[in-house]
Amino acid sequence: MRKIIYYSLFVILVSVVIGYLIVLVQPLSIQDEEEESEQNEEQEDVVKLTFWRNYGNAAENKAYNEIIEDFHQSHPHIRVTMQNIEYSNYEVELRTELVTGTGPDIMAIDSPYTALYAEAGLLMSLNEFLTEEDGLEDFSENIIEGLTYKDQLYLMPLIESSIALYYNINLLEEANLPFPDSDPANPMTWEETVGLLKEGQRPEERIYGIDPAQGFGSGEAPAYFKLPIIWQFGGEVVSPDVTTASGYLDSEETMEALQFYQDLYHKDKVAVRELPADVFENGQLLMTVLGTWAIKDLEEKGLKLGEDFGIAPLPKSTYQVVPNGSWALGILASTDHPEKAWEFIRYVTSYESMKKYSSITGEVPARYSVAEDLPVFNTYPYNIFAEQAYSYSRNRPITPAYPDISIALKKLFEDVGLANKDVEASVEEAVETINQRLREAD
Repeated sequence: MRKIIYYSLFVILVSVVIGYLIVLVQPLSIQDEEEESEQNEEQEDVVKLTFWRNYGNAAENKAYNEIIEDFHQSHPHIRVTMQNIEYSNYEVELRTELVTGTGPDIMAIDSPYTALYAEAGLLMSLNEFLTEEDGLEDFSENIIEGLTYKDQLYLMPLIESSIALYYNINLLEEANLPFPDSDPANPMTWEETVGLLKEGQRPEERIYGIDPAQGFGSGEAPAYFKLPIIWQFGGEVVSPDVTTASGYLDSEETMEALQFYQDLYHKDKVAVRELPADVFENGQLLMTVLGTWAIKDLEEKGLKLGEDFGIAPLPKSTYQVVPNGSWALGILASTDHPEKAWEFIRYVTSYESMKKYSSITGEVPARYSVAEDLPVFNTYPYNIFAEQAYSYSRNRPITPAYPDISIALKKLFEDVGLANKDVEASVEEAVETINQRLREAD
């Protein structure tokens, strides 16, 4: 009997416990469901954006990753997925996506291609988004002009580019030659530069003079590095209204510039058409022309600024000129989230983000105020790049036909420098090619 009672009490106790647990667990389950529902609603409210850019060096990638993480912290309802694409494949992949009707919400565009993408209706004008707080007056007129097409701003800049003269300290000392002046407003002339190179080079010992404009590579680099030579002599590529090359690319000033370039290789022989790999890094080249990015690259390879190499402003002829234009950010015209895309671009190109980016990369900030507040851009050697970019830079021609102009210029410099062809005949061919493309673009 007692066993039966104990058993019954046990059953009752178990039933009570189970009932209690059911009562206890049920509201917890309901609570979990409510929390999960809220999380789902929050996830649905998050706007997802895609951002494409060309894959940079380690410092550039680090800077972008940090800025995007900061953006996510301050903008929890916007999620940006960045895709990095190798420079050599970037334009092809981007244009393929855009032509097929797809593409990223936000994209980095090399500034001389602004007009091409804008004319094709692929970029959204930023004018409707701009307010006084965006501070366009904080950018140089040249920078903004290079990102504007038909009175509409299509891209926002993060950095500005500039190139300078890099020289091998040890080789100049061995030849008892003076170092170039580091004052950004006092560059050597090309005539003075050639004089130093003739005294210092020893080609029979594989000590070469100069790589004046990054050899004969591919992509946009040939036009970027070589156009300043034309401008420095007072020449032009096309008319101010970008309708013809006649009377400009075949002007006396441009002819003189191209003849000078040819003479570097074939008369003065201070430049050679084929240089060994890493010739500057290995101490076999007196001088070369590079951008700000090269400082960190050279230091990573074991060279020390001030001990192994120095930097001076780009040599000049009649005029002091460097190229400008860099990668800037734009919005896909067909994006479903233009306001959110602009929030991201505004954040990346703001004072604080730009300051972080330039501090990490050493790249010249597009905003004056950032350069003024970062001591590095007020001291050697970064002051050279900043001063040149703000005071002595020029845009490449702003036209949808620019990619073809770039290709024609690449061929022109190869013809006169690499192949040693007649300058006048080479220019005549380039003028015809460019004019034909400009007519097609009308």
